[in-house]
Amino acid sequence: MSYPHKKVDDFAQQFWEEQQIYKVENQSEKPKFYVLDMFPYPSGAGLHVGHPLGYIASDIVSRYKRQNGFNVLHPMGFDAFGLPAEQYAIQTGQHPRDTTDQNIARYKEQLKKIGFCYDWSREFRTSDPDYYKWTQWIFSQMFSSYYDNKTQKAQPIEQLIQHFEQSGTENIDVAQTQALNFSAQDWAGYAKNKRDEILMNYRLAYTDYSMVNWCQELGTVLANDEVVNGKSERGGFPVERRPMRQWFLRITAYADRLLESLNHLDWSDSMKEMQRNWIGKSEGALINFKTEEGKNLKVFTTRPDTIFGVTFMVVAPEHEMLEELTTMERSEAVDEYVEYVKSRTDVERLQEKKVSGEFTGSYAIHPFTNKKIPIYVSEYILIGYGTGAIMAVPSDDDRDEAFAKKFGLDIIEVVDKSQHENATAAQKVGKLVNSDFLNGLEVKDAIAKAIDQVEEQEVGERTTNYRLRDAGFSRQRYWGEPFPILYKKGNAELINELPVKLPEVDSYQPTGDGKSPLAHAEEWMVVGDDIRETDTMPGYAGSSWYFLRYMDPNNKDRFVGEDAEQYWQNVDLYIGGTEHAVGHLMYSRFWQKFLFDLGLVSQNEPFKKLVNQGMIQGRSLFLDLSDREMRVPIQFADRDDRINKEQWEKAKAFDGRLAEVDESELNWQSENGAEFLQLRPDIEKMSKSKFNVVNPDEIIDEYGADVFRMFEMFLGPIDQHKPWDTKGIDGVAKFLRKFWTMFYNEENELDLNDEEPTKEELKIVHQCIKKVREDIERLSFNTCVSAFMIATNELTSLNCKKRKVLEPLVALISPFAPHTAEQIWQDLGNETSVVDAVYPEVIEEYLIEDEIEYPVSINGKMRTKINLANGIAQDAAKEIVLSNDVVKKWVEDKPIKKFIFVPNRIVNIVV
Repeated sequence: MSYPHKKVDDFAQQFWEEQQIYKVENQSEKPKFYVLDMFPYPSGAGLHVGHPLGYIASDIVSRYKRQNGFNVLHPMGFDAFGLPAEQYAIQTGQHPRDTTDQNIARYKEQLKKIGFCYDWSREFRTSDPDYYKWTQWIFSQMFSSYYDNKTQKAQPIEQLIQHFEQSGTENIDVAQTQALNFSAQDWAGYAKNKRDEILMNYRLAYTDYSMVNWCQELGTVLANDEVVNGKSERGGFPVERRPMRQWFLRITAYADRLLESLNHLDWSDSMKEMQRNWIGKSEGALINFKTEEGKNLKVFTTRPDTIFGVTFMVVAPEHEMLEELTTMERSEAVDEYVEYVKSRTDVERLQEKKVSGEFTGSYAIHPFTNKKIPIYVSEYILIGYGTGAIMAVPSDDDRDEAFAKKFGLDIIEVVDKSQHENATAAQKVGKLVNSDFLNGLEVKDAIAKAIDQVEEQEVGERTTNYRLRDAGFSRQRYWGEPFPILYKKGNAELINELPVKLPEVDSYQPTGDGKSPLAHAEEWMVVGDDIRETDTMPGYAGSSWYFLRYMDPNNKDRFVGEDAEQYWQNVDLYIGGTEHAVGHLMYSRFWQKFLFDLGLVSQNEPFKKLVNQGMIQGRSLFLDLSDREMRVPIQFADRDDRINKEQWEKAKAFDGRLAEVDESELNWQSENGAEFLQLRPDIEKMSKSKFNVVNPDEIIDEYGADVFRMFEMFLGPIDQHKPWDTKGIDGVAKFLRKFWTMFYNEENELDLNDEEPTKEELKIVHQCIKKVREDIERLSFNTCVSAFMIATNELTSLNCKKRKVLEPLVALISPFAPHTAEQIWQDLGNETSVVDAVYPEVIEEYLIEDEIEYPVSINGKMRTKINLANGIAQDAAKEIVLSNDVVKKWVEDKPIKKFIFVPNRIVNIVV
């Protein structure tokens, strides 16, 4: 008998859609549960089998929670703005909106085919003006806010203005770009332009200059991953670093709160550690090194204890003091070096081991020894961390040591690590030597004393630094959210009438002078005497708050209604890939905290529990030649990783590189009169470029959606990487066919009876219920599939056709195989959907064993096994055991020294 998967899938999906089964209300007497998948970006290639892994897991949990009496929100939408659609528009001339719509339609078709329980009435995409209106509105609130360090929350900028009017900058403790000092009288005398400039120093959304990767030939700014060896990935044109005005979000104001609340989240330790490292909080000292001209060159260090080991200083090529530090004699060499560094990305500067730099010709004065210290410029110092200048201690820092050796600079040992075997320079262990008042102190104590001395002698101060930098929020692109900003006499002011819609443009190419394609739309850009902002927001803008919009997607008056937000509060389970472990999660947490500060949301954190699914890896095939290997697209090989003559011709037509292979290099083998090439399999990332992508549509067409769902879960633990191997899918298909045949006869007609269950049958069912319930709670879905297989095999062996036994299994398997379950559930005559069937509860009394098998050991060696009644007393057990023929044989007539009886475990006899 066949399992009619196409009929089953079509029936269930049509039934769910007609009945609006997955539509969710924002109010219910049931407890709420919000399950969310990470926002997908719809590419033109559609889904491959690796993409749905996390979606299937979240779907199982959603269905399970609903069957357990929860009102479950499980939405889906699309992160529709972004660079790929714009690049495609540049290549083809199609509007990004049109290609995005096509891609979304393809994604939705595939997602519906797999049978996810999404409430599609809540669908939106970030490129909808009705959605990005609220992205612009939230940006406007950030522009209109500052961060008060005393209250540790965002406040309206009007409140800061009032303080300036009354007291100037006196007694303010706020997040700022740079420290300013002015009086109330000063403020009153400033012109509007000056006041606007000052306020930009405090706003949570602000403009400033930052270094970008500029490609003159392409006329645009490039991301770091678009630059290879100082040249553009597209076209190979020279790229240089140059300052450009950008929008930023002051996420650094929230650094401590982002760190602290990690302690209250149900996230993995590794995920929390990645966030902590990204924030990079470090305690230390800000120390002033006077130059010979009396200027302060400030450095931040976490190791002030090593200050007596400083033999030189280094500034970043972008340091604001570099020009005045460079002497006339050294200016040409320094200028050439700075020009060279402009072609280097921050990643290249940090990761490459190459040592480079130039002497500026200037010296600083050591704050404690008064010795002259040479000042160098080098690319290994980045302007974005600390102060952009360091005190170099080559004896205790590997990079400083390499620099000192290259330029012949002194190395003074200041930390004796001899008592700490294999201690590295980075470890804070050892005793201080050659360090004046710090000598003999352990590093920890020396750090504290060094900071005390720095403050006592007024050459610096105790301070905290962060690796986290304010979030760059400008893109010189077309396909993104326009800023609601108008420049009036050069000053940014908000546009209150939202949304500010994207205009139509003649060209998606950048203008060539650093402006985005929006600058092509002059009628849109120029508003009287004012100019609109032509940059657009980055891809992460819309995805930083999308989880809130799902709660109330059609609200025209608010980004999320108060009642809806109060009901759903935040995401109970968030599932997605580790590629978003830092950026997206950090920004989303920041936006949530900001909205919380304004009293617009009820929760301080957006995601309670976070699970990162592993990657499904592709199975690639290679043709090994004498001096090289060639990829062969997997679709042309058979299941034994072989390719015949006809398939080889098709593969050559598909990939022209294969057509270039000399036939004499091919090792054709023969079997049963057929010739074939044996290919070598290997496991790697699934990617279209590697010819190893498997389309889920093909799997579903051949086996059905439920086989695909259960096979993905059966591959292994949800959080681990695992290779895709279609060979293993047959076992899951056979299982689901066997499950089907428990309910139907050869003609696919329901074939059950109303006989009462036996104890053995009830035990099998309730063992399965117990196992599946426990494992879903642990998100151990692969072991759930195993439990279903075991129960099905055992009941089939008993030829069980009893409705009272099998019907609970339909509700139990429904989250995993919803199409199959729905068809059977309806055929059983139920009036409601299986989606709303009560999830079976385990009845423990059915699991109690009448008899328990005891291994019997004699003098420590197991000799036999005996079944004893559950709960039997020791004396009764002893009588039965000693009367057993096998036991008698080994005991013989020897006296029993000990009879050890451990209930439900073992019997041990000592003679």
